[in-house]
Amino acid sequence: MGLQDIKTSIVAYLKGVRAEWGKITWPTKDQVRNETIAVILIVFAFTIFILLLDMVFKGFFNLIKLG
Repeated sequence: MGLQDIKTSIVAYLKGVRAEWGKITWPTKDQVRNETIAVILIVFAFTIFILLLDMVFKGFFNLIKLG
């Protein structure tokens, strides 16, 4: 593979990247904001859920240890 072939391959690759870049549909500001809030709320809900499970299991294992 010669230097010219490498140059041709790189140029073809970059043209393909440019063509694909034009096909991207970017989200709106509102969509980004709403989805970010949704992710934060879901993470918060799962954190609370895991905390409650931890407390239940800790209490359960303390009952077993004491009994």
